[in-house]
Amino acid sequence: MVGKIERVPLREVWKHEAYDFTKWLGDNIDILSDAIGINLDNTEIEAAAGSFNVDIVAKDDFGNYVVIENQLEKSNHDHLGKLITYLTMWDAKTAIWIVEEPRAEHIKAVNLLNGLPDTSFYMLKIEAFRIGNSEPAPLLTEIVGPSEAVQNVGTKIKEYSKREKIYLEFWTQLFERLKSKTQLFSSMTPNKKSWVTTGAGISGINYGFALTKDGVKVAIVIKNSDKDFNKRVFKDLEKNRDEITQEFGENLSWELKPESKKSAINRTYEIGEYLDDPDRWIEVQDILIEGMVKMEQAFKPWIARIRI
Repeated sequence: MVGKIERVPLREVWKHEAYDFTKWLGDNIDILSDAIGINLDNTEIEAAAGSFNVDIVAKDDFGNYVVIENQLEKSNHDHLGKLITYLTMWDAKTAIWIVEEPRAEHIKAVNLLNGLPDTSFYMLKIEAFRIGNSEPAPLLTEIVGPSEAVQNVGTKIKEYSKREKIYLEFWTQLFERLKSKTQLFSSMTPNKKSWVTTGAGISGINYGFALTKDGVKVAIVIKNSDKDFNKRVFKDLEKNRDEITQEFGENLSWELKPESKKSAINRTYEIGEYLDDPDRWIEVQDILIEGMVKMEQAFKPWIARIRI
């Protein structure tokens, strides 16, 4: 039997733009990342921009700010003006405008704005669909993005290639040094991304490292297509929070995102800029190795008790 795809009114899925849609997008920023091909992280909702509040501020892999403005209706001049204002106030390199219905004149305006140097503007259309009695599924479609005709794409490609090479070299060196301390990443192949994860013995639960412009992170990542699974696993671990914290030896950030496909428990170390300074890599890797060894010791007994 083949189901029929049905469009769902956005206000049935997210009744309130700020309280519902913006919060959902902040918890599921990976969906937006996939839509535009840029990894976004470190999201902040309703971030201050002078006397205004921008819907979402995030960072890309280079540590640059990205401002995101949401509009569950036809695009209008007011929101376009806000987006430009937020871009300026945050000194951001990328602006993203998500709308229900993009007007032709605003598509033309965003195309024009992409002619500005060192700035990228995106306009995306948000829709929701369901098949039969399934839950509504969001769809983000890029309407306008940076064009090769108006931007120095070659420079950006070189920047990304350079950063990918750095990630690959950093992970290769780290994985080799990890072997004497833990076997968690022994079967992993180094990648060109700012994060790596490996299984914790149960599908949907992973140990992970992440690199940012001026910090590093060790984490337990709970990511499964079943949101109820994610919530239950997180709660099971949180019941033993005191014991886990005592074993780890430092406070951890517990980030439950009930409406998201991903929750995390992590420890972030702010250490200043280091990626472009290989002389600091050993120092930074020592922090990651110690953190991951402690993470495994603190969580492994409790993960083993989880029943799926």
